[in-house]
Amino acid sequence: MFIQNRFYVYLTILGLFFSSAIHAQKDKHQWFEISKFVDGDTFWITDRYGKPEKIRLIGIDAPEARRSGRKEIEHFGKEASAYVEQLLQGKSVRLEFDVSKYDRYKRTLAYVYLEDGTFLNAHLVKEGYATVMTIPPNVKYAELFLKLQREARESKRGLWR
Repeated sequence: MFIQNRFYVYLTILGLFFSSAIHAQKDKHQWFEISKFVDGDTFWITDRYGKPEKIRLIGIDAPEARRSGRKEIEHFGKEASAYVEQLLQGKSVRLEFDVSKYDRYKRTLAYVYLEDGTFLNAHLVKEGYATVMTIPPNVKYAELFLKLQREARESKRGLWR
């Protein structure tokens, strides 16, 4: 009887340990609210201190949606921008970083995940709303993005129509 009770105590402790480990893993990711849209590859979040932070998606380039400086509106730019806004409106995102966290414009460079698990950078390339733009040292998903771009082009999706 004593051995059987000890077994149940150990089993209960083990169950509590694994349960708390699973919750800790889930909660270790920080989620951020989208606060403003710029275009198909850039938007603003509210950081954990309540301050705005500009996010630029790593490894991709969406067509320009508005004229600024020397940049002109590009083919499929407005569609790409509207698509990203529709995907992100009222949502929270999780950020993943690569080697360089900031670009020369002081934007935070990130791979972005939606709450449903969608990898936004890859999704935009796959659906033809962005092209691959690899800038070392941030090359973690470069091969995946190139594969998805080839598939989008062959399938004539998005800007490849």
